[in-house]
Amino acid sequence: MFSKGQVVFAILFAISFVIIIIISYRKDIKLHKRFYKGSLKVLLYFLLFIASLFAIKYLLK
Repeated sequence: MFSKGQVVFAILFAISFVIIIIISYRKDIKLHKRFYKGSLKVLLYFLLFIASLFAIKYLLK
């Protein structure tokens, strides 16, 4: 099992990591909107493609 110090370190590390990620994302939000404009469409098409592969797999069984 983990010691009390290791658990405290893990919790503090996770909290600080999430805070740093949020700050850096907010700092770069203008760049994300400019350079990744069509990425949501790509994600949706990719998920649709994966779902269709699963549908084909279960229909041909």
